[in-house]
Amino acid sequence: MEFTITKEEQKILLTQARESITAKLEGRKPSFPQDDTGEDSSLQTPCGAFVSLHMKDKERSLRGCIGRMAANQPLIETVRLMAKEAAFGDPRFPPLRQEELSRLHIEISALSPMSPCPDPRQVQVGVHGILLSGRGRSGVLLPQVPVEQGWNLDEYLDYICIKAGLPQGAYNAPDTQLYTFTAIVFGED
Repeated sequence: MEFTITKEEQKILLTQARESITAKLEGRKPSFPQDDTGEDSSLQTPCGAFVSLHMKDKERSLRGCIGRMAANQPLIETVRLMAKEAAFGDPRFPPLRQEELSRLHIEISALSPMSPCPDPRQVQVGVHGILLSGRGRSGVLLPQVPVEQGWNLDEYLDYICIKAGLPQGAYNAPDTQLYTFTAIVFGED
């Protein structure tokens, strides 16, 4: 069965991600509505997710991005936690400030399970996210990254090596493992 997230579930996840960030900035406990989505809801499915924060400026500057490739808790819980981490725990950026909140755009990527990829030529740019692991290092790129950067497949594969701290072409090495996944990506309007 294919993993899907309805428009209503997307709205719930985005609202709760923003509430997680807002509550932390205001020094209060988050106010989440009573969850009546039911066990069959995608929100209750354990899966990985990334929350990306961008500023609403001309460049749509990245302001934070944190995620988990897999999770043992429901998607809604993962998104709440990753939203706070993206805003306040991404080591590449200072913690988000109150005055930035109104200019913040939230994007969520809900991830499918990982699949081993024995042939790097099977990676589909714009469809597959990739994780490269080997030599005690790893790196991950979400499916939308190569499209946003204008990369072809070779550039995508070389950049995952760089991100993992490995030499270009390491995705072909016998001591590395390449995995693919898909993502349902959505953001605030």
